[in-house]
Amino acid sequence: MIDLGISKIALIGAVALIVIGPEKLPRVARTVGTLLGKAQRYVSDVKAEVNRSMELDELKKMKETVESAARDVEQTIQTGTADFEKQWSETTAGLGSDSPGTAWEPPPPEYKHPRKKWRLKQGATPQWYKARNGVRNRALSGAARVARYRPQKFN
Repeated sequence: MIDLGISKIALIGAVALIVIGPEKLPRVARTVGTLLGKAQRYVSDVKAEVNRSMELDELKKMKETVESAARDVEQTIQTGTADFEKQWSETTAGLGSDSPGTAWEPPPPEYKHPRKKWRLKQGATPQWYKARNGVRNRALSGAARVARYRPQKFN
C-alpha cells in the first residue's frame, strides 16, 4: 500500500495549491473527499459481501452435515423398527388361538359409564323415601327457604 506520511501529504497540498490555485482548491478538496468516501464505502460493501458469501458457504456445509446425520438416524431407526417388527411377528406367530397348548386371554371388558341409567334410578326411588331423607325435588327461593325454616314463636 502507499505509505503516506505527514511530510508527503504537505508536499502534495503545496503542489495542489500552486497548480489549482487558492480559489478552486476548497471545491476540489470537497470533491476529492466525497470521492474518497464513496470509494471507502464501496470497498467496505465488497468486503461485507465477501464475508457474507463465506458465511453462506459455511452454513451450507453445516446444513449438509446436519441433513446427512438426520438421514443416518432415520435410516437406523427404520432398520431397527423393521428388525423389531420381524422379531415380533416371529414371536407372536405361534400364539394364535388355533394352536393347541397356548394360553387363551379373554378380551378386556367393554367400558360402561358408571352413571348410565342415572335418571332411571332417580325416578325409581319412592317418594316416601325421598321425603323422609330430605331429597329436594323442587328448588326453593331464598325467601321461601327462610319462611320454611324460621323457628316458630311460642305464645
